[in-house]
Amino acid sequence: MASGVKEVLPPSLDSSSEPPPDIFDGTTKLFTAYICPYAQRVWITRNYKGLQDKIKLIAIDLENRPAWYKEKVYPANKVPSLVHNNEVKGESLDLIKYLDENFEGPSLLPNDPAKREFAEHLLSYSDSFNGAGFSSFRAEGIGEVGAAFDYLENALGKFDDGPFFLGTFSLVDVAYAPFVERFQLFASDVKKYDVTGGRPKLAAWIEEIDKIEAYKVTKADPKEFLAVLKKRIAS
Repeated sequence: MASGVKEVLPPSLDSSSEPPPDIFDGTTKLFTAYICPYAQRVWITRNYKGLQDKIKLIAIDLENRPAWYKEKVYPANKVPSLVHNNEVKGESLDLIKYLDENFEGPSLLPNDPAKREFAEHLLSYSDSFNGAGFSSFRAEGIGEVGAAFDYLENALGKFDDGPFFLGTFSLVDVAYAPFVERFQLFASDVKKYDVTGGRPKLAAWIEEIDKIEAYKVTKADPKEFLAVLKKRIAS
């Protein structure tokens, strides 16, 4: 397993920042935001595959994003985006697959056809899971997120050869980890709800995910996340 290398993270670029002079110089760059779970997916994949020296991080301040990012880099004006071979690609699920298929490092999808089929199913379901989690932020009680976590608990029982969704760590775990991280934190802090209660497989999964160095170094600052979230809920 490629471990996350401790790296000095670049400061986030905001509306006062000049664009990097070498955006399209042939090197690969990942435009990210440290608080964004979608961008975190690609960051984890980069780290796990040991690509820290091959893919440069460029952080964007999403609360005060620079105009040049939309004009010069990614018209969708969101993160993540990847500059590779002087072409810009986006969408986090597409990007984690792209990194896994086009770069060196340990594979993040098994060869087993049944596991690959289940992976596609769970990757497709991730939008529904995320939607339930985000809707719970403003819902009375816990909203739909309880049922969504039940779905994950059941999915984690599909294969018994390891604690992860496909047994071994894969793109499926990468896709869910940033969102489980945030929804668990929000549920505990704001709703006083333990998402692992009655869900032993989920509890074990979270414990094992937290041992993955490539993920650990990307985890959001809990206080920063909760402060931003509570500000948005109040607005």
